[in-house]
Amino acid sequence: MSERPQPLRAINKFFDGKEPWQIVSMTASSLLAIVWVHSLYNARESVTVRLRKQFFRWLRQVPMVRKKIEQKMAEIKKDFHTDVEKRLAGVTIRRELPEQGLDPEQISQEVRDHLNLGAYDWKNGAVSGAVYHLCEDISRVACEAYTLTAYTNPLHSDVFPGINKMEAEIVQMAINLFNGDEECCGTVTTGGTESIIMACKAFRDLAYSKGISNPQIIVPSTAHSAFDKAAQYLGLFVVTIPVDPVTLCVDVDKVSDAIGRRTCLIVGSAPNYPYGTMDDIGALSALAVRAGVPLHVDACLGGLVAGFMPAAGHHVPPFDFRLSGVASISADTHKYGYAPKGTSVILYRRAEYRHCQYTVTTEWPGGVYGSPTVNGSRAGGLIAACWATMMFVGRQRYIQMTKEVVDTARYIENELRKIDGIFIFGKPATTVIAFGSQRFDIFQLADLLHKRGWALNALQFPSGVHLCVTHAHTCDGVAARFVADVAAAARTCLTDAAAPVHGKMAIYGVAQEISDRSLVSDITKHFIDSMYYLPKGDPQ
Repeated sequence: MSERPQPLRAINKFFDGKEPWQIVSMTASSLLAIVWVHSLYNARESVTVRLRKQFFRWLRQVPMVRKKIEQKMAEIKKDFHTDVEKRLAGVTIRRELPEQGLDPEQISQEVRDHLNLGAYDWKNGAVSGAVYHLCEDISRVACEAYTLTAYTNPLHSDVFPGINKMEAEIVQMAINLFNGDEECCGTVTTGGTESIIMACKAFRDLAYSKGISNPQIIVPSTAHSAFDKAAQYLGLFVVTIPVDPVTLCVDVDKVSDAIGRRTCLIVGSAPNYPYGTMDDIGALSALAVRAGVPLHVDACLGGLVAGFMPAAGHHVPPFDFRLSGVASISADTHKYGYAPKGTSVILYRRAEYRHCQYTVTTEWPGGVYGSPTVNGSRAGGLIAACWATMMFVGRQRYIQMTKEVVDTARYIENELRKIDGIFIFGKPATTVIAFGSQRFDIFQLADLLHKRGWALNALQFPSGVHLCVTHAHTCDGVAARFVADVAAAARTCLTDAAAPVHGKMAIYGVAQEISDRSLVSDITKHFIDSMYYLPKGDPQ
């Protein structure tokens, strides 16, 4: 009989003299330890994040702490409901279907009444982002196209082949704008979030096909939160890379250090949502080629304006398919494409990637089922409205509108840089201008601007606010009025820097100081709940 290998002899010697129950216990303990280590390796969140969450979960079980939190949450929920009740005061609340249908004139009037419930005059350019143009001719063409196609569904390609043709043409026009070749392809989605989820799904499944069972994505800290949503839906691990504190662009060297066997995707923003700065897509592309990993460029916010900027006389670094490492691009046609809300495009360098986006079921009794995006049935009317918008606006008008928007953004940026007490974050690449202050609470300034009718977007870590300049801001006097109001508010803040902040902006400031981020999450959930809250009263 051959002699046992050295490792086996060592194991046998270790168990010499042990009782069977001891051997079983040690084996079970070892197996549990291996499973625990494996779970740490495969988890969607880092060990540090999970330990911090576990600590606060334990803390919230302390009776005194739990009671205090429940009381505070009840107050917050009541405040949210009170806000809704104020907004809807005097408005008919309908909880049941009307016994007899309303006449068209009454419905039209109620729709108009609902549009006027908001606190901001979005029709006069007082809102950051949200509404990207006020051109009546564009709106009329888009709405007429939607009216004709409102009940179509591209899922039924044999019934509505024209809608499929329109979608294919939207995709091809976007590919051409982003300098793609004949191999490039894509789909239309319902918005930037779905485009990002689709890209993550595609490259996750591509990683699966290569034997990677627990893929991860590498994103800048400034990447849109849709990537975190995609990770939650798709079970991906997110590695977050910090940005340079001065340029607000992702640290490419740290991205390189983070790439490993599990990496299925790296991400760059062109530009990012918080600060409007553009990551060094050229450097990320070169890194992607060297490492053999796909690079997704999130151009949802500013892609449709960035694509026309060179022709409009404004420099923008290459960020598209001209860079060989760029595997996919997301861009929103319902932003600077000026289409109605509900369309975006996700584009891929190769059809192989788009195939990974698809969902196909072959064993369903209802037949073989395949769909390109998250939705099965899709709104053909939105696709037609997007197509009609792009056809109506045309290349030359897109270039002209881009020039008007970017010229306005540069004017606002330059004027804000002259205002005492505030500073601009980084170098805005397209149309987003973010600013903060080291001399007073920037949310105090935002609150003063809110009282003057401006709706800005609040930023955290660090505190700031931003204005997303749209074509609505190019109307006569809007940009100058904004700059003048910021200057006046800054003077007030410098005079009384200790003044308390009230309203929504105060919540942003407090939220940053809460260590237990699950509490912030709970507050946000109550806020979302309030969107579905109807004040009690006589049912209508």
